[in-house]
Formats: sequence, structure tokens, C-alpha cells
Amino acid sequence: MSPRRNRPKVGGPSAESSEDEGRRYGGFQSTESWQGEEWCVRNVAGASAAGKTYRCPGCDQEIPSGVAHVVAWPQYGGVDDRRHWHKACWNAKDRRTTKVQRSRGAPRY
Repeated sequence: MSPRRNRPKVGGPSAESSEDEGRRYGGFQSTESWQGEEWCVRNVAGASAAGKTYRCPGCDQEIPSGVAHVVAWPQYGGVDDRRHWHKACWNAKDRRTTKVQRSRGAPRY
């Protein structure tokens, strides 16, 4: 008996569905409507989020490496339109004001 081959066959189907691609990056992709536009939303698992830190547009805080978060972009947008959000910030995006900037000593009312 010959050993089992774990490599994909050359010349096989090269097109990967978005669901398979979502699993490969540690989460599933869905579509949500926000501000009159359709958004693609992908959950990123903490183990898949290693190596980079991102800045959340919802709270303007950093998302450290290895923390589970959400990646969202307009449905017809490109790679440059992707934004990394904390899960709680993405869920609260309708209740937040945009770009709240506070000084270091300002109270958080």
C-alpha cells in the first residue's frame, strides 16, 4: 500500500468559495446592512489574528495581536476599504457617535 498524499492535486478546482475562504481565515463571512449600504463582515478568531495590531474605528483604540475581532468592508469595496473592529464596537456602531476624540485627562461621561 502506498502512503497517503495530503497535498492538493495540481489542476484541481482553483476557485474557492467565500465560505471556504472565511473558514481558512478563522471565521465566517456574512452580509449586513448599515448606513444604507451592504457590508461584508468576517469574524476573525484570536488564533488567526496573530502578528499585527489594528486600530478600531469605533473606539479609536488598538486591537492587540491575538485578540478576536471583526473585519468589515463595503460589499463593493476593495482591500483598502477593510476595517478591523472590536466585536462590541461593531455591534454598537449605531449607538456610537463618529470619531470621538478625548484628551488623556478628559472624563468619560
